[in-house]
Amino acid sequence: MKKLFLLAATTLLTSAVFAQKDDKKITDATVNKAKIESHIYFLASDELKGRQTPSPEQLIAARYLTTQLQSYGVKPLPAYPDYLQPVAMRTVSAPSEVTVAYNNTTFLLKESTLKLDGENISLDAEGIFLNYGTEEDFKSADVKGKVIIVKAGLPQQTNPRAWMSARQEKAKRATEKGAVGIIELYANQQLPWKLLTSYFKGGSVELDESTTKAKPSLTHIWLHDPEGKEAVYWTDSKKAKVQIKISGIAEKKFNTYNIVGYVEGTDAKLKNEYIAYSAHYDHIGVGNPNEKGDTIYNGARDNAVGSVTVLSAAENLAKYPTKRSALFILFTGEEKGLLGSRWFVEHSPLELNKIVYCFNSDNAGYNDTSIATIIGLGRTTAEGFIKKACETYGLKATDDPAPEQGLFDRSDNVNFAKKGIPAPTFSMGFTSFSGDVTKFYHQASDEPSTLDYNYLYKFFSAYVYSCRMIGNAPARPFWKTGDKYFDAGTQLYK
Repeated sequence: MKKLFLLAATTLLTSAVFAQKDDKKITDATVNKAKIESHIYFLASDELKGRQTPSPEQLIAARYLTTQLQSYGVKPLPAYPDYLQPVAMRTVSAPSEVTVAYNNTTFLLKESTLKLDGENISLDAEGIFLNYGTEEDFKSADVKGKVIIVKAGLPQQTNPRAWMSARQEKAKRATEKGAVGIIELYANQQLPWKLLTSYFKGGSVELDESTTKAKPSLTHIWLHDPEGKEAVYWTDSKKAKVQIKISGIAEKKFNTYNIVGYVEGTDAKLKNEYIAYSAHYDHIGVGNPNEKGDTIYNGARDNAVGSVTVLSAAENLAKYPTKRSALFILFTGEEKGLLGSRWFVEHSPLELNKIVYCFNSDNAGYNDTSIATIIGLGRTTAEGFIKKACETYGLKATDDPAPEQGLFDRSDNVNFAKKGIPAPTFSMGFTSFSGDVTKFYHQASDEPSTLDYNYLYKFFSAYVYSCRMIGNAPARPFWKTGDKYFDAGTQLYK
């Protein structure tokens, strides 16, 4: 009996080794440096003018990507026979007027006020002070029908990114409790007021959720309080009447498109599980000229590379399908706030519990061609496959070297993660978010001619090989115990 067990174990091990060798051979059969280069040169060409959302050039990029998927034999989903998932968006102009008044003082637009969210509105309501607006501050407060006033940010925390994240949590709590508005008193010197207002001055592109929203978004304003005088007033007063007026906002509605296709898996049971291979294909368009007078932000690294990574996986998996089904998604509007991926998970053509993994690909740049950086590498049980694939092609898989940048939450993977779907991001190698990364990140210099295509061949091969191993693994990948999204995943997959 013992001999039989050893023989069976040896056979399984041998089969696994040969399967891995076969998968490398299959990967090598389709990944091609010349093809990688030609795709990137087209998507990041001057003629596509930076693939802004929305723009005619972005639609050209979308058509190019759909024709590639079609040529590989990737099938469209019945819901989107042309591979295009419409994403309802709107452009919202900056308001011409934002005023906040209380205590016989009126605070004006640009000088002292900045609208973060909300529509044209005139409010006259009781204001109530809730310190920093933490969960504890909200706990026993009656805020229904009131305007909440809080200090911006978090206690003992000056990181601007943390402040941005905190304001979303505060707005969520205020909405759930029935408040009509929220004013945050802003006093962060790390992100000066002038820079902040300059960033927001041009209005925004948003999802158009008018058909599904029960009510307009919460009125949310930052009020400049550099010396903390208003914080002192509200700390002492606790309550006071507040008037808010926002006017001059105009909107225009339009559709832009996610690109979606699939390849059915080969295993009778596992084909009901889908691995999503994703990237965003938009960039930031045309902007201020650099020292050479170049105004086109081509977005070769960000994210023509990621888009072509997914194309490479699509070509390979269409020709040599894995046991699990493959879902290929190229997102619009990532640069506008991860909009395409947020729309996808809220309007998925598949039940989300059928998507068991999302292997995203996104890039800012690279400064080390000996590694691939996977944001969230150690957070899922697919870590071993990804490390093995990188090692096979002469790269070392490394995790996020710059946690202070919050990169896991800055790409499309996070919208899947929030639903419970395990979702790391496969990126070109960097050891810090500096140097050759920031040199090209969102710059006009990010052009196809500045890329190392010998490195990209190894990088793409490692991604495709990882895809094959994850798609063929006997057990579905999942979050590691204790991860932030472990409970959400447990609930999603029961």
